[in-house]
Amino acid sequence: MESSAAVRQTTNGEGLGQDTRRVMPAVAPAIGDPAPLGLAAFALTTFVLSFFNAGLVSEKGVPVVLGLALAYGGIAQLLAGMWEFRNNNTFGATAFTSYGAFWISFFVLEQFDGSKIPTADLGHAVGLYLIAWGIFTAYMWIASFRVSVAVMLVFALLAVTFIVLGIGEAGGTESIVKAGGWLGIATAIVAWYASFAGVTNKTFGRIVLPVRELK
Repeated sequence: MESSAAVRQTTNGEGLGQDTRRVMPAVAPAIGDPAPLGLAAFALTTFVLSFFNAGLVSEKGVPVVLGLALAYGGIAQLLAGMWEFRNNNTFGATAFTSYGAFWISFFVLEQFDGSKIPTADLGHAVGLYLIAWGIFTAYMWIASFRVSVAVMLVFALLAVTFIVLGIGEAGGTESIVKAGGWLGIATAIVAWYASFAGVTNKTFGRIVLPVRELK
């Protein structure tokens, strides 16, 4: 009698069947690829700042970069990094979160903390700051060997950009800083291409712009 009742409960969705459904984990909804957003935020902010570093625009316009650094290069890219964690992409999460934090720290440095550094020490401090980011970018470049050729080129150019800018700032050499600005422009263009390819290929459902996946 009891066995028959247990069978009926299981068949009717009660008892064991009901308990099994209760402990089954919910299936998380799929999300879109956040990489094109992160790359676009990085590219646009880098492009604008690099125009000032290259001496193509008067330094009096530098404050225009601060809004971009905080909102787009910073917050938007940081969010892309958080979504990459959800997307189980360790490389993308580390890269976008880190560079989002870089742009936020750049905003804080320019807006609040830069004036607290003595003029005699400012170049060395900023140079160390930039070279340290160059070291981080260099090992991310090695990791990018299993992402795509486009992303690998972005990180190669960015590592050189950081190091050249850091050397220029530390030595107070304007010509080296300008060279770093031109490298930054090239980095931004390649990053924009990678972002454009990600959006376009996903939207069209086929490879329109190749990035040469390396996985």
